[in-house]
Amino acid sequence: MPDHRKLGRELGLFGTDPLIGAGLPYWLPDGAIVRHSLEEYVRNLERRAGYQHVHSPVLGKRELYEISGHWSHYRDEMYPPMDVGGEQLVLRPSLCPHHALIYRSRGRSYRELPLRMAEIGGMYRSELSGVLGGLSRVRAIQLNDAHVFCTLDQVEAEAAAALALIRRAYDALGISPARYRLSLPGPGGKYVPGNWAGAVEILRSVLDDLPYDAAEGEAAFYGPKIDVQIADGAGRESTLSTVQVDFHQPARFGLEYVGADGAKHRPVMVHRSIIGSVERAVAQLIEVHGGAFPAWLAPVQLRLLPVSAVEVPYAREVLERCGDVRAEIASEGSLGARIRDGRLVPYQAVIGPAEVAAGQLSVRLRDGRRLDAAGAEEMLARIGAEVRRP
Repeated sequence: MPDHRKLGRELGLFGTDPLIGAGLPYWLPDGAIVRHSLEEYVRNLERRAGYQHVHSPVLGKRELYEISGHWSHYRDEMYPPMDVGGEQLVLRPSLCPHHALIYRSRGRSYRELPLRMAEIGGMYRSELSGVLGGLSRVRAIQLNDAHVFCTLDQVEAEAAAALALIRRAYDALGISPARYRLSLPGPGGKYVPGNWAGAVEILRSVLDDLPYDAAEGEAAFYGPKIDVQIADGAGRESTLSTVQVDFHQPARFGLEYVGADGAKHRPVMVHRSIIGSVERAVAQLIEVHGGAFPAWLAPVQLRLLPVSAVEVPYAREVLERCGDVRAEIASEGSLGARIRDGRLVPYQAVIGPAEVAAGQLSVRLRDGRRLDAAGAEEMLARIGAEVRRP
């Protein structure tokens, strides 16, 4: 498995600069296409699963994180507060406190539950320089996060549905989990008091048909979690996706809903991340696919290769008709060299005199197979159908 740091730079996907800082990569155009395509896939997947999308700010008052428990249990991984207008503002280490406040912004009824709230939003972790690496460990994180507010009776089904959504996404992305881990509390004062036994039992039930390992000391400070572990080319494990059960923050923020009995009840929060950090997900995709991304993720999906300058005008006509298919013309250098340079592109169309005369495209696939020549419109429609997001 290749190293995403080396291959990502060779393919022009991302870069770094000491003036920006360690752990703060920037995205180049092709990398931005991969990232945006991944984010659009996740949002569509979530929307079809009944999630509502929100946006929330990357800053919050220190008091917000004191209430959530992050300030007392997670401060070492947070950036120092900034004094602004007599208030202390903090770059958020997590999205869940903001989502709790969005839930609390108006009264809620049991008829609204489960309420599934999702966001791909920025968060910040004060990571030490020694643990930073490429896209897999960064300080500014774009997190695919979601929180399901539900009744106690709904928790197990919602947690199971979240894990099923993760597995579905992995199939579409070509990612294989290294293992599933049930992350439990350990000794010491890292964890808040609460219904840990009940939360653990729920997650054990969700994992019932899957092989998993239990690990003490790996839980979030507010609750246990299922961690979906991945491995890089060197065999190093990291967590990509999680499902967590949280009784703590609903109580801390005073979250309520009116039940069928007319009384107020406390919801439970299920924290859920399908692909976790977008940066880490892209790092894994680069390594798993060696840069040969699934067609729907590929920065360039179709490469047009005119044999000579004579065929360039026809290639430009085809390019203008490509619509949503991401295409480019490569006309410099020998044809063989251009084919080799585009080896990671899903579709390459060699355009010679015969194709121009017939108004056709002859397409070569990444694995060396060739498609039967067809009219340009027909071929573009076929490619367009293949490269649509799953």
